[in-house]
Amino acid sequence: MAGPVIGITTSMDADNGEISRQVLGHHYVRAVERAGGCPLILPMVERREALYPVLELLDGLIITGGPGITDGLIGRLPDDLPPVAPERDRADTWAFEGANQRGLPILGICYGMQFINARFGGTIYGDVQTQLQVQAHSPKRNGGAEVRHGVFLEGGSCLDRLVGQSGRPVEVNSYHLQAVGQPGRGLRVNARSADGLIEGIETGDGRILGVQFHPEGLCGTVWDRVFDYLMEQAGRQGV
Repeated sequence: MAGPVIGITTSMDADNGEISRQVLGHHYVRAVERAGGCPLILPMVERREALYPVLELLDGLIITGGPGITDGLIGRLPDDLPPVAPERDRADTWAFEGANQRGLPILGICYGMQFINARFGGTIYGDVQTQLQVQAHSPKRNGGAEVRHGVFLEGGSCLDRLVGQSGRPVEVNSYHLQAVGQPGRGLRVNARSADGLIEGIETGDGRILGVQFHPEGLCGTVWDRVFDYLMEQAGRQGV
C-alpha cells in the first residue's frame, strides 16, 4: 500500500547570472521515503492554475531550506545571503496556500519555517548574528566548519511531545543567517537555542510545524520523529 504523498518545494539555482535550474537536496526525498511517504517534487510554474492538479495529489507539504526571506524583514539581508528568487517565492506561496486551504499538514524547514512565519504576519531578522550579537549559526560564518548546538523544547508543545526531552538540550545542526523575530499570529514558539534564538514554531493544533534546523540531515536521531509525525498526520487525509 502506498504511503501519503508529500509535496516538496525546491530552490532556483543560477547559472551565469540567469535562473536556469530547479534544485533540491536529496536528503529531503530520502527523509520522506524513510518515514513511509511518497515524495513528490513540486514544479515552479508560471500560472497558479497549472499547479492545481499537482496540489490535489498531496496529503502533506514540506517547504524546504533556501535563500533570504524578504517578507516581514527586520533590517537588511547581508551580502552573503541572496534574496529569494521571485519564481520561488511565488511557487512557495501558491503551494502553501493550496495546502493550508485543504487543511493539510505542513512542515517548514529553515527558510521554510521563516516563510511560514511571514505568511502569518511575523517578522524575520535579516542577519541575526550582527543584529543580536550571537555566535555563528551557519558554516558560512564559521570558517566553513559545521555548526552544532542544543535546542531547548517548550514544555507542552507538539514538538516537545514528539521528541520527549523537555528540559534537556537536544542537538541540532545549523545553517541559518536569518531567524524569526516576532512569531506570526496563531503561532507559538516550540524551541529555542541557548542564546535565545527561536528554533521552532507551530500552530496550536500542531498541523503546521516549523524548525530552524535541518532534520532531514539528522538521520538516525530523534529528529526522524518529525517526519514520522508528518506522515501520521498526512495519512489521515486519505481516511
